[in-house]
Amino acid sequence: MSKKKWLTSFTAIALVGGLLVGCSGNKNNASSPSASASAPASQSASASPTASAAPAGPVDGGTITISTFSDIVNVNPLYVQDTASGDIQNLLYANLFDYDRNANVTVEPWSLATELPTVSADGKTYTIKLKSTPKWSDGQPVNADDLIYFINTVKNPAAGSPGISSFDKVDKLNKIDDQTVEIVLKQVYAPFLNALVTGIVPAHILKDVPLKDLQKNAYGIDPAKTVTNGPWKWTEWTQGQHITLDADPNYWGEKKPHIAKIIYKQYADQNTEVQAIIKGDTQMTEAIPVTQIEAVKKSANLSVILAPGPQYEYLGFNFKDANFPDKYSPFKGQKTRQAIAYAINRQGMVDNVLKGTGKLMNSPFLPGSWADPGDAATNYTYDAEKAKSLLKEDGWVAGKDGILAKDGHKFSFELQYNAGNSRREQVAAVIQQNLKDVGIEVTPKGIDFATWIDQNVTPGKFPALLLSWSLNNPDPDGESIFSSKYFPPTGQNSGWYKNTKLDDLWVKGQQTVDKTARAAIYKEIGKEISTDLPYVFLYQYGLPQVVDNATVHWADEDKPESTLAYGYLFHIINWWSDKK
Repeated sequence: MSKKKWLTSFTAIALVGGLLVGCSGNKNNASSPSASASAPASQSASASPTASAAPAGPVDGGTITISTFSDIVNVNPLYVQDTASGDIQNLLYANLFDYDRNANVTVEPWSLATELPTVSADGKTYTIKLKSTPKWSDGQPVNADDLIYFINTVKNPAAGSPGISSFDKVDKLNKIDDQTVEIVLKQVYAPFLNALVTGIVPAHILKDVPLKDLQKNAYGIDPAKTVTNGPWKWTEWTQGQHITLDADPNYWGEKKPHIAKIIYKQYADQNTEVQAIIKGDTQMTEAIPVTQIEAVKKSANLSVILAPGPQYEYLGFNFKDANFPDKYSPFKGQKTRQAIAYAINRQGMVDNVLKGTGKLMNSPFLPGSWADPGDAATNYTYDAEKAKSLLKEDGWVAGKDGILAKDGHKFSFELQYNAGNSRREQVAAVIQQNLKDVGIEVTPKGIDFATWIDQNVTPGKFPALLLSWSLNNPDPDGESIFSSKYFPPTGQNSGWYKNTKLDDLWVKGQQTVDKTARAAIYKEIGKEISTDLPYVFLYQYGLPQVVDNATVHWADEDKPESTLAYGYLFHIINWWSDKK
């Protein structure tokens, strides 16, 4: 789906959408991951996949232990919107379609569909044919009823799925036979093929659960009650400690997984993760602080993979008064938001926190992608004096303590981020000091990721946050996170931002098929959104992935792919491990 995901690793949802929220230091997917490779990565190293391969070739039965510092929230594909949950979902569930290394939609041996969908001449009808072999882990067949149930549920606001923006354009679903579904759209929807790169759920398990109860249902939360259809099945979850997946002996695919067991082991923070992989307690970590790269590279058996990825970090504002102690959002003035953008030393963050491995962003489109608005977007250089001037123009006046106030409200707010993320801790400290310099009081607060997403981010209950989006499909559509049609709980616009001009432009972009014409629309969006600023867009960044190449092996065509949202697990079904 075109939903985005929040990042949970070293930087900041894929579900039914294009965006993932991330704690990495990741979800709406905005721009082309493949195009993002043009951004520089001044500190990078690549694994040597062919050299690491064992001479005898793939072996079955090994274990891979992967570290994390964030727990999952829910692995039900209807509700995944963070990268921690998305990691597990991608191992437990087969997708309808998949991506190749260049972010093209494709059919793999492990995909549910037999071929790419056929599309009618008017662009509004998609026909999908499913393979006859896929089965759920309880032995029941995967069929048209599952796909129809999944789409009908996602698009129903009562279900509260974050992927609603990708499937609410569906008008009707026609079951042709047990393996064939015809999807009729209400309108031309250019991102729809990317929306179909998604897992689905078993209708026979969930069809009788009331939609209002579905998100809190044991399915997706309790391993014993979660029926899946991927190469691995979910066998254990000890919250805050580890998750265990075991290869499903009854997996339907012709190509079976070599790795028998996958363990996600949770640590307190990223620095502890680094020590664990250096000691050999784990075999892979999906993201470490860039400051730790040289320490890791001293270990001969560890490889670091780092390139700019499809993710960007942002400072997000909340526009709903109820989310502030004094029932007043200080972010409603456009000049105030622009002042904050000028007050923050973004280039200093790239230079000093990311060590030059990131690239500044001014809109939700990755630098170098076909939707990148370039100079049409406003660039906010670090200028504290200009920030002070704009704040004054917007009615903010310094009090005796030096903190600005307006209409009896002090300009003081809490900035939330996920605890254990060393990059965000540093960035939050920079924001705190930069804004203090212009009279704004900021209190950074780190919160456990799973708790934070569930209780604050998803329902839109926070003053301001520091987070990232992982663009888990290459289409630039960002309606699900910036349109006022998608406020919580039926969408990912968790800051309650409203701009009717942008609402209309997102729809215009969706209904335009020609890429050149679409690019012109996104250029206009980039200009408007960088002026109005629902976020301060900070930077695109890469996730330094570390792999123990003495025990984890893959063929060159199956090596990790940094430009994809879940590229660190690219073709993991073909990997193997020597560790028992």
